[in-house]
Amino acid sequence: MDTPGTISCDDELRHWPTDEAQARAVQDRLRPFVRLDEPGPQPGFAGTVVGVDVAYDDERNVVAAAAVALDARTRAVVDEATAVGQVSFPYIPGLLAFREIPTVLEALARLSRTPDLVVCDGYGLAHPRRFGLASHLGVLTGLPTIGVAKNPFTFRYEPPGPERGATSPLLDRGGAATEGGEEVGRAVRTQKGVKPVFVSVGHRVDLDRACAHTLHLAAEYRLPETTRAADSLCRRALASA
Repeated sequence: MDTPGTISCDDELRHWPTDEAQARAVQDRLRPFVRLDEPGPQPGFAGTVVGVDVAYDDERNVVAAAAVALDARTRAVVDEATAVGQVSFPYIPGLLAFREIPTVLEALARLSRTPDLVVCDGYGLAHPRRFGLASHLGVLTGLPTIGVAKNPFTFRYEPPGPERGATSPLLDRGGAATEGGEEVGRAVRTQKGVKPVFVSVGHRVDLDRACAHTLHLAAEYRLPETTRAADSLCRRALASA
């Protein structure tokens, strides 16, 4: 699924890190490949948006990944795939992508179509090292990616207004890009009176469109349909593994 000018997934997987120092070195090496100069597809475009998610069985050291493709206009499921593997990296906050990406890549490769946009249950630039799962996956595949997380991780924000579509900046506590800190994403109210989700750019999509995609995909519930479908599928895959 590599595209010209991107990192080779095969090369990266052959040299997958096994400890914290190696993983941080990989983040430092790959971070400059994140593309922030493309707007990405329009919300509701004619194409496929794919949600990815994982579930763990800690007793067996097993991870199950799911990739669910939706029609980007109608949000109907048009394809899905799963993969199950062994967890090969320890649990370290800020480095969770190294536990998940190999199996997520396998699930993506089993889809019958190439995604036009990937939505991750996690972070992109809203990450202490500016290289969360969505950015890492985007660089490896060359695909446009966004992160939609359930909590703000280490960042601060003011609650957005109560109405659907209200947003507020997600700010790095130590950032200096603005007086209030660096904007690394946005808190987005997807449903009236419901807790916001936390949206950040992954790769080849700007923040305005990342938020707009999130709202389009979260037409009825707090979480995007991509995330809801992938979460359900990966849990079923894990249970049957």
